[in-house]
Amino acid sequence: MLESKKKILKKHGYVLTGKESAVKLCHWVSEKLISGRSCYKEDFYGIQSHRCIQMSPAADVCNHSCLFCWRYQDFEPLDVNIKYDDPEDIVQKSIDAQKKLVSGFRGDDRCSEKMWQEARKPNQVAISLAGEPTMYPYLGDLIEEYGKRDMTTFLVTNGSLPKVIEELNPLPTQIYVTLAAPNKNIYDRLCVPKDGASWDNLMKTLNVFPSLETRTVVRHTLVKGWNIGWEKEYADLVEKADPDYVEAKGYVFVGDSRRRMGLKNMPSHDTVKAFAKREADLLGLKLLNEKKDSRVVLLGNNMTQG
Repeated sequence: MLESKKKILKKHGYVLTGKESAVKLCHWVSEKLISGRSCYKEDFYGIQSHRCIQMSPAADVCNHSCLFCWRYQDFEPLDVNIKYDDPEDIVQKSIDAQKKLVSGFRGDDRCSEKMWQEARKPNQVAISLAGEPTMYPYLGDLIEEYGKRDMTTFLVTNGSLPKVIEELNPLPTQIYVTLAAPNKNIYDRLCVPKDGASWDNLMKTLNVFPSLETRTVVRHTLVKGWNIGWEKEYADLVEKADPDYVEAKGYVFVGDSRRRMGLKNMPSHDTVKAFAKREADLLGLKLLNEKKDSRVVLLGNNMTQG
């Protein structure tokens, strides 16, 4: 990673845990510690927001330049020979970094000592901070190392590397694939893949999903004026994946995405919910939960947590 990129990431609150890996304190850790408000993942899937690490083993590596991505992009060229960090080192350094990041909450009257102590012992990892984690060559080893510490793992992928997902061992506790377009035309313009085969590879990933023996989620990132509608096309694609859950989540006008999007592109929760209801009817799914302040709706058949 270039020194100039390191400076930008540090300015944005990232803690580098190696040459290519990083941790950043999630907004919802602060919210949980200070106000008791939880992340939608806690409400939907039973994790503890204040004990969750948000990290990436490939913070500067991605094969997409999604217009709605709120992370700083300017990723390394894909043809660069990248020296990736050791998974065991990443795991330990990410835990150490999280402890330091929450240290300042102690003594704040709004934060209980009990909850602060819990935050210093993270038990959940969101492998989703920046970059595309399936490009990290030791992803299975990374998940295994977190598992050795009795930590659950949520992996978020753009689905462009189906072979990695198909051969991943061990699997994370939960795997998300982002389905942010109903067809290749919108996908190419909105997700801006750097590889012409990415759409076809995403379709392969959807076909792999039913064979994965772990909890699976298809997530729609909905951008007003771009990809809302086409419920039948989305439903046909979701049927391929047969996921445990579908999340319809509205784009939020924050971070680096503000250079490419406008406030007009941020859908209301009512818009997201209306989309979700239409898709649910097509798929025969129930609206299981929703989180208005995160503009997200959860679809599925039955709610299971843990």
